[in-house]
Amino acid sequence: MSKKKLTKEEKRKLKKIKPGRLTKRDARMGLLFISPWILGALVFLLYPLISSFWYALNNIRMTPLGTNYTFVGQGNFTQILLSDAEFPTQLINYVVSTVISVPIIVVFALLISIMLNQPIKGKGFFRLIFFLPVIIVSGPILGMLNAEGAGSITALDTQAITDAISGFLPAALAKPISSIFENMITILWYSGVQILIFLSALQKIDPSQYEAAKIDGGSGWECFWKITLPTIKPMILLNCVYTIVFISNNDQNEIIELIKNAMFSGTREKGYGYASAMAWVYSIVVLLIVGIFALLFITKKDVYEKQVKKAKKQMKKDERELKRVRRRSARNAAKQARKEAK
Repeated sequence: MSKKKLTKEEKRKLKKIKPGRLTKRDARMGLLFISPWILGALVFLLYPLISSFWYALNNIRMTPLGTNYTFVGQGNFTQILLSDAEFPTQLINYVVSTVISVPIIVVFALLISIMLNQPIKGKGFFRLIFFLPVIIVSGPILGMLNAEGAGSITALDTQAITDAISGFLPAALAKPISSIFENMITILWYSGVQILIFLSALQKIDPSQYEAAKIDGGSGWECFWKITLPTIKPMILLNCVYTIVFISNNDQNEIIELIKNAMFSGTREKGYGYASAMAWVYSIVVLLIVGIFALLFITKKDVYEKQVKKAKKQMKKDERELKRVRRRSARNAAKQARKEAK
């Protein structure tokens, strides 16, 4: 459908409309309030990104006389993907384990948040229990617990599960899946923040919706699928993104250790440039995973809302057409009156 062209009179009216003083003042205040964020993003985000990309295109050597840059182009990236035996393998393990771990963490957080949202005694105490590992178990403490075997479920025979998985899956998939069972408790410890996000979303749902559904004969299962899940769908996406970022930047992530080791390596091939290239490849993979989950859980526009907007546009179009017909009729009537007067 072709766009309607504005008449000269409508264009003249639009030119006369200028923002008022209050609008200009609000715009200036808005820029003033976000200026610290803009400055921080330019200094601490944009500049380091540009610098790291430049590092990735160079072979950097630290000497007593200063830093030497040797431009190698895509040489670091080629070496990472074709010559490095460890990084691609760890990257595949990371992708498989993340794709499996994120749904486990999000579903566990959703189930716990639904239970904590019920009218039970001591809800605050149970919320504290589930959020406490986020505060206490981090960094070196988490590493010590994993070393002592506290990250796995003792009742599970993880070796038997590993042998069973390795029997019908290739090694590239079997290893990350087996590590999930070996660190199941640790993975579930990551769900504290997600539980609080789901709780805040559940508490904002209007209870009258559940009452109306139950009056119409809806079961608890139907209420969950028809009311709860569609309402908290944006929070599911938020928790997925948060979980991916948290796992990707976790101290226990082996890829982070590889990048650190490459950065401080004394070999001629590695160094800051090689580590920056590894970081860029890793970041692109993380963004791809985030994009996949965003495509799966992004909220689509409601069909009813689209129909309402379409009906409003049609009404405005009909009103404009009616005004046009009235103006034409008035002009024709005026012409006819002038002819009769002559």
